Amino acid sequence: MNAARTLATARRVLRQLAHDPRTVALLLLVPVLLLVLLYYVFDADRRSFDSIGASLLGIFPLVTMFLVTSIATLRERTSGTLERLLSMPLGKADLILGYALAFGALAVVQASVATGVAVWFLDLNIVGSPWLLLLIALLDALLGTALGLFVSAFAASEFQVVQFMPAMVFPQILLCGLFAPRSSMQPALEAISNVLPMSYAVDGMTEVLKHPDATGDFVRDAVIVAGSALLVLFLGAATLRRRTA
Repeated sequence: MNAARTLATARRVLRQLAHDPRTVALLLLVPVLLLVLLYYVFDADRRSFDSIGASLLGIFPLVTMFLVTSIATLRERTSGTLERLLSMPLGKADLILGYALAFGALAVVQASVATGVAVWFLDLNIVGSPWLLLLIALLDALLGTALGLFVSAFAASEFQVVQFMPAMVFPQILLCGLFAPRSSMQPALEAISNVLPMSYAVDGMTEVLKHPDATGDFVRDAVIVAGSALLVLFLGAATLRRRTA
């Protein structure tokens, strides 16, 4: 792994994204618009908005980063760009980390905008610090980036990327505790939810809602989400292919 090559890859990806305003708009505006929509859905029940809105503040960035990252990486491979890059002295780790840095920078902006709008414009009522809320939202966005890089290695078309959504993201949304406490689920489903990273992202958001300071459970949840992202990035580097068969 070479730091200069990794940074060069990140700069190249950011330049490409700068020429794609629709993708940037998808990343930055869609989570905010969905939060605003949710605010008016629960217009008569602010307590429900506070509870669900904080959780979705982490889920929405994960979903959008997953889609954009997986499709962008797939295009690099199907267009032959990835094959040309890997024929140069550029390792898979350099490439994956470069992509992670580029999309991670966008994730920082995305999570910051969504958290700022939720807390200061939609009056999301939290006991803890907004910075802790931002941290979990950012880690979730980075997890979405890692999952997108990983999934792109197994998809042959953009349609197949979309098909991975029900397989990898939707089960996590259903089992993360958003709709029902995980402890009230069937034992088998609870056991599955205990190994899904989104469950700990939602738990971390809940800790910020209820406690003024970072608790031990919050630190555990944040570490698990961050560790999951790093693990998936490693798997993405191990499974990266130069081109689509």
